Amino acid sequence: MFKNVIPGRKAKSGQFIYNYYSKRFKFNPEDYPKLTSIASQQNCDDFSIRHIIEESDKGIVCPAGSFADTNSTPEKITKEKSVVIGTIRMGFGHCRMSLALASAAKHLGYNPYWMDLMAFPETAASKTIKSMEGWYNIGSRLSQKNKWFNKHIWENVTSEGGRHLSSALSNKRVSKIFAPLFHEIPRDMPFLSTHPWVGHGAVASGINNVINIIPDNYPLAFWLVEGSIHTVQSPSAYMGYRTFITMGEKGNLQYCLPEENIFETGHYVDHEIVANIEEDCDMRLKRIADKKPRRFLLTMGGAGAQAAKFASIAKNCYQQILDKKATLFINMGDHAGRWEELKKMLDKDKIQYTLHNSWEETRQFVEHSRTSDEYGIHVFLHENFYAAVYATNILMRVSDVMITKPSELSFYPVPKLFIQRVGRHEAWGAIRGSEIGDGTIETGSTSSMHRTMNLLIEESDLLKMYCNHIVRNNKDGIYNGAYNAIKLAVSGKF
Repeated sequence: MFKNVIPGRKAKSGQFIYNYYSKRFKFNPEDYPKLTSIASQQNCDDFSIRHIIEESDKGIVCPAGSFADTNSTPEKITKEKSVVIGTIRMGFGHCRMSLALASAAKHLGYNPYWMDLMAFPETAASKTIKSMEGWYNIGSRLSQKNKWFNKHIWENVTSEGGRHLSSALSNKRVSKIFAPLFHEIPRDMPFLSTHPWVGHGAVASGINNVINIIPDNYPLAFWLVEGSIHTVQSPSAYMGYRTFITMGEKGNLQYCLPEENIFETGHYVDHEIVANIEEDCDMRLKRIADKKPRRFLLTMGGAGAQAAKFASIAKNCYQQILDKKATLFINMGDHAGRWEELKKMLDKDKIQYTLHNSWEETRQFVEHSRTSDEYGIHVFLHENFYAAVYATNILMRVSDVMITKPSELSFYPVPKLFIQRVGRHEAWGAIRGSEIGDGTIETGSTSSMHRTMNLLIEESDLLKMYCNHIVRNNKDGIYNGAYNAIKLAVSGKF
């Protein structure tokens, strides 16, 4: 990998997984789908995204959960003023980064195509991803319920498991199963990948302009894609990936990632959020000055691992909510099952709430809250995947503090209270946020989380500091990563 020799048994990494899934799902490398594109659903069309899907003899193939409009007219994929954003509907993070890229592409005058590898349900590719994702989701949820499992198993899996270059080799081999999906994509079309399986598959298919969007601040070889151009969000990530730091099996690496294969672009953030940073921070500071209820946005991750923690937060600050000192916005995403868990806990403690499950209603609520006070606890739950993810993006603009694990949301320009990570690889997201001054240090214990939240409700110095740093960071271009990634894909520079 990258001219470095992978030693011994590690050199066979991934071959067993490839053999298993290719046999289980009857993989045929010559069996590729006929591709077309269709528009997004009308209420999910903020970025003029066109969805790349399969057009079979029986018609359009579009799985449940997609935000594509199956009644729209199919159109041929064209590379004119266009980019392809490849992702996997696997958790929320990869799709949130993809939405940021689509937003930036539209603003810069390019047409974004959306290619979700889970959108081909009858292929060996989608079936393989679904199987592997299932194990990850189980681990994520169990890590939040079992301290022993989290400490001794999950922390290791999410750091050591993907640290060495053999992990990238494993991904490369398994991703041969995904390559046929890209057969009809123009070879020189700008292609941005927000998951390494997508990137490996695109490279294996012969696409020669692949931009690999690396999310984590913690250097893991899992995210590397040989044959692509890599982007990272911070200087520490640049150094870590450029040098392959700690990625050798036994310190045996001789070569680094070439300079021309990696760029520090900045944080991947939607145009609509970046363009309104100063206005949104001014509104936060005005709410502080006017002694309005402090607005907290709680975001459920894609694996749905935090219901009990959300209940603990609501219970701890409920009196302050009743006293109109605090307001909670809780985005449950599309996790109806996790909402049932949280609902039982809230009902048990006689905590009142308002449920919003209409996307149109949620949009109206956000617009209303820009100029009006909001009180109590508001829960948002949407069956539509786009609404489940993007609700967080529009709610954060009218929130004072976002309470989140240090995931992809670590890099968004909103004051953040970082709660316990779900995997050791997320730790560096909180480190990045706390060091550039737009979020707290990770509050790993329940007591530190409650204590910090109480301070953010009752006093104002931290929140004012975060707002000031966000404005300063914006002037330094820290949040311009999505724009820069698009420019890199279409012109080779930014």
